[in-house]
Amino acid sequence: MSLSRTVQRTVLTAALLSGSALAVPSTAQAAPLPPACQEALLGTLDKFPVANFTVPDKVQNTMLVEIMGLTEADQKALTEVACAAWNTWATENGQAVATDLDTRYRNAAGPACNKFAKSSMATIKKYAPNVPAETRELENLAKKVWKNSMTKLAAEATNADCRAAYDGVKAGW
Repeated sequence: MSLSRTVQRTVLTAALLSGSALAVPSTAQAAPLPPACQEALLGTLDKFPVANFTVPDKVQNTMLVEIMGLTEADQKALTEVACAAWNTWATENGQAVATDLDTRYRNAAGPACNKFAKSSMATIKKYAPNVPAETRELENLAKKVWKNSMTKLAAEATNADCRAAYDGVKAGW
């Protein structure tokens, strides 16, 4: 699997849904992921078959850095129960979420950073309340990754529209 595909899966997982901060532990924190979390990391993108929605490269890179920097304490949210609940929910709701993301992405004003930020946040807010309670610690982790990433992206953006888009969604859901 290419690094780009892995990054896309990781970013889509972390950015789009409340139970989705599923990350590979860094080598310094070599605790292996539970099997359900490995499945979630490698299979989430396939469960949300978007056609139009895209994650800008800069967002992917920023979120990957955040995910790879998770502490051991953060990684405790990555439990077999939480990830299994996420996998079941994602399988059952993936097509509806993907359709919503695609529609919102197509209808959002450009540039791509704004389309990503607005469509992601609107879809997250719509579906997060329906994600199983077992994923709440994952949701907290996803919120942390999201907020830190959007804060960094807003601070580093050279385009005023992107800066405003990232700043506008950094508080999360």
